[in-house]
Amino acid sequence: MMEQEIITHLREMAIGTHGYIVGYDKVFRGYQGKLLSMGLSPGTEFILVRQASKNWPLMIEVKGNLLRLSKPEADALCIEYN
Repeated sequence: MMEQEIITHLREMAIGTHGYIVGYDKVFRGYQGKLLSMGLSPGTEFILVRQASKNWPLMIEVKGNLLRLSKPEADALCIEYN
């Protein structure tokens, strides 16, 4: 059994990696409402589809939907992956 690893930033993940949202970074608290309205609540599973480039955005798939996240939105998510 592999142990799960907690990371702060989605940009540290490899494309195609599955993860779960576990919470929100307090530094980016202002983005929590927007992320919740996008369906990104704790326990939500996602797949990283597109890694961020210099111009951003980063893309994740949640329940068959593609979501584009800006740098502050992505940095606001605390996630787990394995």
